[in-house]
Amino acid sequence: MKFNKQKSPQAEKEFGGTLGATCIPVFLPLTVLYLLCVCRSPVASVLQWPPVLPPTAQLWDPLAPVLILGWMALQSFFYLLPMGKVRRLCFYLSLFLSPSTGFHALCITAVLLTLSLWLGMPLGYLFELLLPLAVCAIGVSFLLSLYLYISSFWAPHHALAQGGNTGNPLYDFFMGRELNPRIGSFDLKYFCELRPGLIGWVVINFGMLMKEVELRDSASLAMILVNGFQLLYVADALWNEEAVLTTMDIVHDGFGFMLVFGDLAWVPFTYSLQAAFLVVHPQSLSPLGATAIVTLNGAGYYIFRKSNSQKNQFRRDPTHPSVSKLETIATATGKRLLVSGWWGLVRHPNYLGDLLMALAWSLPCGFNHLLPYFYVVYFTVLLIHREARDERHCRAKYGLAWDSYCRRVPYRIFPYIY
Repeated sequence: MKFNKQKSPQAEKEFGGTLGATCIPVFLPLTVLYLLCVCRSPVASVLQWPPVLPPTAQLWDPLAPVLILGWMALQSFFYLLPMGKVRRLCFYLSLFLSPSTGFHALCITAVLLTLSLWLGMPLGYLFELLLPLAVCAIGVSFLLSLYLYISSFWAPHHALAQGGNTGNPLYDFFMGRELNPRIGSFDLKYFCELRPGLIGWVVINFGMLMKEVELRDSASLAMILVNGFQLLYVADALWNEEAVLTTMDIVHDGFGFMLVFGDLAWVPFTYSLQAAFLVVHPQSLSPLGATAIVTLNGAGYYIFRKSNSQKNQFRRDPTHPSVSKLETIATATGKRLLVSGWWGLVRHPNYLGDLLMALAWSLPCGFNHLLPYFYVVYFTVLLIHREARDERHCRAKYGLAWDSYCRRVPYRIFPYIY
């Protein structure tokens, strides 16, 4: 074995360079803990400063690391179950066995949750464990990121990610030096991208629902809508799990703290804020209001799913009847860019659907607090930033063809607005 010290010529630009790579691993974990503390407080004001700090006893529970490590082990076991199929991944240039689909793991998890309820397990106790669980998830994120950084020095040159191989330890730890690290045949990035965090998000939501049942003898309509909307989103992502293979996270970004923390801590503990908020701050919805929110979520999901399906179908088989008549622009790479259908409306119609759904998830929480709308604000910033990164990649990759596409499709996410 030998160390790989090859540096990438790419400048340190992403996420604020070295300054961002130093501050973000401190700021984001504190943000997760702050948001969880605020949503559990009676005031639930994100503008209260300085925030009320929780006692140390609320940050630690010996059961929390057992649950986090047990959860990771359980989802790893589901990942390895021989229920999947052999697929060819272009970025591996080899065949590998993806034994169990994420949707299978979600279904098995649902069966286990049902069994737990039948056995009388207090799933509502997850509400009391939110802070200790988040602390442990953050700890696991740092430890896994450190392992990934150290082990990357034994990775071959072709396995490194360009953006995370600069020679700056802080920046490379944050961005990730290795593109798709494995332990044997176990793909760490592919596993973490959709399994423990997304399914964990659903389980936390369900725990919040059960806590509300304990407190008020039934789940509110607002809680049911939040659980239902977000379960649909997660189930869709896992049903279409292979679509993640074409995303920027998989294709371009290394697997470092940025993605590890996002997958294991940020997603399950900030995306579930609406459900946690409703436990302490119940809301009542009128039938008309609920219908309007369901309609908004349905419209967002329709745009999100239809646009993604159109793109994926075109990538798989551009001669398929559903996409063969769409107008395209040829590129120097041999690929073609869609300029009609959903992708002729805006450059990222899937982002538009995502944001409409994000708003629908927050509306059941009412208008008296800003906290439930944190996800909408954060996700808008995230998608605009991601769109800008994608814009740079596409302009460098497709050149003049991308300029032609942008002239044909001038709006990025919001028609006639942005």
